[in-house]
Amino acid sequence: MFTGIVEEIGTVVSVHRGAKSSSLTVQGSLIFEDMRIGDSIAVNGVCLTVTDRTAHTFTADVMAETLRRSSLGTLSTGSLVNMERAMAADGRFGGHMVSGHIDGTGEIESFVREDNAVWVTIKASERLLRYVIEKGSIAIDGISLTVAYVDNRCFKVSLIPHTAGNTTLPGKKAGDIVNLENDVVGKYIDKLLHFEQDRSEPESGGISMDFLAQNGFV
Repeated sequence: MFTGIVEEIGTVVSVHRGAKSSSLTVQGSLIFEDMRIGDSIAVNGVCLTVTDRTAHTFTADVMAETLRRSSLGTLSTGSLVNMERAMAADGRFGGHMVSGHIDGTGEIESFVREDNAVWVTIKASERLLRYVIEKGSIAIDGISLTVAYVDNRCFKVSLIPHTAGNTTLPGKKAGDIVNLENDVVGKYIDKLLHFEQDRSEPESGGISMDFLAQNGFV
């Protein structure tokens, strides 16, 4: 579990691509203080497991499903990435609950400066936008941000100077792809609201008591 408060910007030092998967090696400094093999690190919001490490680099495997769901497949040597260690039990919860399990990607449409802030507009699919609410939270490349506007094709966030200065988002441009993770609470609520409806539908063509009642047989 993460909070979406980026600890450090790292640099990709190597990418080894397989037939459907890949392996990333990332360089940094701050997050290596207590890192161990097997630890979870959020890289641009994607939860990865440390498989090897040196004093200032760590390596993680990226499976095919992760490449399909995220933008990690676009990374190359020299790419900058947001990094965050898993939340400590005795730490402050500064952002929101971020699992590191990406729901999909969005496309940056524009950056517009407003005094000391920068508005970022991101286009996303209807499947992702259904869980985005105004003044709710969303993780963009692992950054916990507050949604300031949303409609049926895009949403907007506003970056404060601290976020702009300590994450990779301001370095991107219109057309770039970013990883999106919806607020997990909204996804659970949606599942629970539709649970009875889903359960009442016959499974694999089977007959249930609800199905018989709905069709006048009982």
